[in-house]
Amino acid sequence: MAHIPTEAHSPLSWLEFASGEQLKTELEARLNMWWPRIFGYHLLKLGSLSAEINSLQCQINYHFSLFETEGGAIQASTKDLPLQNNTIDTVLMTSLLEFEQDPYRVLREVDRVLVSGGHIILSGFNPISPIFFGKLLPDFQNIAPWSGHFFMPSRVKDWLGLLGYQILSDERLVYHHLLTEYPSKIAWHKQLEKWLPSTGGLYIIVAKKVDTPLTPIRDKQKVKPTNWSTAASVGRAGLKP
Repeated sequence: MAHIPTEAHSPLSWLEFASGEQLKTELEARLNMWWPRIFGYHLLKLGSLSAEINSLQCQINYHFSLFETEGGAIQASTKDLPLQNNTIDTVLMTSLLEFEQDPYRVLREVDRVLVSGGHIILSGFNPISPIFFGKLLPDFQNIAPWSGHFFMPSRVKDWLGLLGYQILSDERLVYHHLLTEYPSKIAWHKQLEKWLPSTGGLYIIVAKKVDTPLTPIRDKQKVKPTNWSTAASVGRAGLKP
């Protein structure tokens, strides 16, 4: 279980990020490719950043947000959701785990309220990307997103796997360091996207909650043979006349 040594300030708006408006625009454009595939009754936007994401193209009927500060439909802690079990069809989490002291606890809470077959759509900052350079520079370490903890996408997928989720997609976008104006006039980040697609600064993971059977199904090949055998037929050779 991961713990951030000191609690980082969680941004309340994308405007607090370097090039935040551009990040939000690119994220919304990619999410628009997923919204038509998601169905249900309740979409939970977890965190203030998720609340600002445009989800009008989502087919789900009711969208609402939840975060600790004022402005959300529900004001509550992301670590203790005041929601009943198995009531939410999809949860959107954008750049939330980076600013949580116990990110796995947040995922467990999300799993508790999500229905069977429901979806988690999760985005975060990739440490194997040009964006990570800002964490090495003192002038940027207290500015979002570098003030948060960057988790490897593979680690996040491992957490979801432990909770019983099937990974449907793991995508990347934003091939820029964000230390200067984005996008820059030099199109080097386009080449980076072409040749090293896994180094995008933002990852988007889409996962589906899959129920496991209550009792394990035995592998037919491992079923031990019975210790008994059929009795020999009496008079198999027949009687002589």
